[in-house]
Amino acid sequence: MEDHDRRSEDDQGPADTGGDGDRSDRVEESLLEDEAADAERGRDEIRDRQEHGGDQAEADAQDHGGHEAGGDHDHGGDHGDGGMHAGHETMFRRRFFVSTLLSIPVLLYSETLQEWLGFSVPAFPGSEWINPVFAVIVFAYGGVPFLRMAAPELRDRTPGMMTLISMAITVAFVYSLASVVFPTQSAFFWELVTLIDIMLLGHWIEMRSVRRASSALDELAQLMPDTAERITDEGETEEVPASELEEGNLVLVRPGASVPADGVLEEGESDVDESMITGESTPVGKEPGDEVIGGTVNGDGSLRVRISATGEETTLAGIMRLVEEAQESKSQTQMLADRAAGWLFYVALGAAVVTAVAWTIATGFESTVIERVVTVLVIACPHALGLAIPLVVAINTSLAARNGMLVRDRIAMEQARTLDTVVFDKTGTLTEGEQGVVDIATVDGVSEEDALRLAATVEGDSEHMIARAVREAAEERGVSRGSATEFEALKGRGVRATVDGERIHVGGPNLLSELEGDVPADLERFADRAGENARTVVYLIRDGEPVAAFALADVIREESYRVVDALHELGLEVAMLTGDSEDVARAVAADLGIDTVFAEVLPEDKDEKITELQEQGKSVAMVGDGVNDAPALTRADIGIAIGSGTDVAVQSADIILVQNNPMDVVRLVKLSRASYRKMKQNLVWAAGYNVFALPLAAGVLAPIGILLSPAVGALLMSLSTVIVAINAQFLRRVDLSVPSLPGVSAPKEPRPAD
Repeated sequence: MEDHDRRSEDDQGPADTGGDGDRSDRVEESLLEDEAADAERGRDEIRDRQEHGGDQAEADAQDHGGHEAGGDHDHGGDHGDGGMHAGHETMFRRRFFVSTLLSIPVLLYSETLQEWLGFSVPAFPGSEWINPVFAVIVFAYGGVPFLRMAAPELRDRTPGMMTLISMAITVAFVYSLASVVFPTQSAFFWELVTLIDIMLLGHWIEMRSVRRASSALDELAQLMPDTAERITDEGETEEVPASELEEGNLVLVRPGASVPADGVLEEGESDVDESMITGESTPVGKEPGDEVIGGTVNGDGSLRVRISATGEETTLAGIMRLVEEAQESKSQTQMLADRAAGWLFYVALGAAVVTAVAWTIATGFESTVIERVVTVLVIACPHALGLAIPLVVAINTSLAARNGMLVRDRIAMEQARTLDTVVFDKTGTLTEGEQGVVDIATVDGVSEEDALRLAATVEGDSEHMIARAVREAAEERGVSRGSATEFEALKGRGVRATVDGERIHVGGPNLLSELEGDVPADLERFADRAGENARTVVYLIRDGEPVAAFALADVIREESYRVVDALHELGLEVAMLTGDSEDVARAVAADLGIDTVFAEVLPEDKDEKITELQEQGKSVAMVGDGVNDAPALTRADIGIAIGSGTDVAVQSADIILVQNNPMDVVRLVKLSRASYRKMKQNLVWAAGYNVFALPLAAGVLAPIGILLSPAVGALLMSLSTVIVAINAQFLRRVDLSVPSLPGVSAPKEPRPAD
């Protein structure tokens, strides 16, 4: 049977370069490299002793850049660096547990905590050194990494979370050690270790939330077979590595095998599954002279293909280059908590200077002045600030998963609130991606039910996509199939069988040409209209006379109508990318109410169309399911993959819709907006502590006898942490039900995509 022509939607276009790289890749780079070097040295020693071991997690991080938790993030720039985030998570987790364990003696021997909680621990010779010794170890192991990660912020003159943490723990550390030599009224040992522990916990939670196992390029590479059957000059076949193929080689592609490289079909006919490249569900019929793409899967025919491109010249390699270039050109996105931390850093420094000057003028320069300044600088970094964002992120990720959204990049989730344009791929995303009967025409005396019964009976045992569509149409109308005998498949033309003593054929135009039957005028007009809309036409022929025609097309998902309406209600524009003709695309857009249409999209255009929208100042999300969508998914501000799509599309995306429901895009935007509101609320609570505590620590109310001691400041710090944790839990109450917006409704019957 002859399907209508389709434009290939392979995406091979050039990718724009952009950005200066991800600053976050520099933040922890030296830290992780040092950890990897330490691990390597340890393995060398172990190998010398012929033993096994080593810290593989640190080794995995050796060749990767850093991801500064709480710093700037590239939402898609490290899709291929899954080991990087795993290494960070391992590092923070290990340091948190070790530091927390080492902090226990410090807490137990803290006089302040003993007084507050009413307990005591036995003293012994040298017990007075427990706090300073263990605090030094915790600082060196758990605190120094923050100092290392603050260096790029200071070099770039953009202080953030790392700078604020580093300032607080360094001041507390130096002052506390000084208090051992020069006794003062207070030391900050327990505040120091708990601050380090909380910050390590927050960064571990964050790393666990943002960790992703991105492997888009690996998935693309896996589409290509490792070996190929090359035909020698003598006509024999030899199995060779696919990498050894050269242009001009003739290869044998057996039924069900993958095409090893781009080429031209010289001999054989078959339907080739190109869905992993184009995203199109319909197998493409191939005849001698047609081009075939490396990585596609042959159907049930045996093919001989003359290789025309290998290695970097293949279509698949072009797509891989696009994905890689798009990943590298992402712009930097500064995190909300980091901006808040930057402001607090400057506020703390200003408050410390004012405190020092004011107290020096009032009392003269003495130890009290130093204690006041230190107190201001230490409590400027509240524990709550380290948890304000990670806690929301963890709950956000959990909620997303329960609602069918797998978050691979948490910055993408945060950015979803700023979207103003959502671009959908048509086939398999807005449509079912499978053929369905959308219209029927019959001659006088033949009802549509009779035509469906005969066609479904003949196609009863066929697994062809058109046969399935006919059977499903019959089932939907409650038409029962009869029994057929003498069934025969006519390759490339259709099928025939005997039903109730009548010879019945079902097939396309090629079958009509072979039977030389005259097509009734009504059916001919029906076929012409269907052809104008790029629909596939299949005829039912009874005893040599065409008596019915079926128009098949990709059917629009029922949810697509609702998702477009819902996105409009949220104030977003909706666009569609398709390789279909302009007329078909406009018809679908009008049916769905889509604002912008990019039709007849050439392979390179999907990536370029996203860039075109971004150059207009729009924040763009791309929703797709095919390999050809991978560069556009990566190029977009947010890439959203339908879960039923190809592995490459899924691995290239920031968000995966596990339930294959485009309506989850609406839930994504709603959850992102709710999460951002909760983040801001938490930051208000965390920073609000500073607004209250810093003036008191500075001694604003000292003239009336109110002076905030470091111990009370630590208590208030803990209280703000509890409030932030409770407030984050309220995010679980967000209503993500859809439709919950006015005007969002679904049509009674699904309509064709064409």
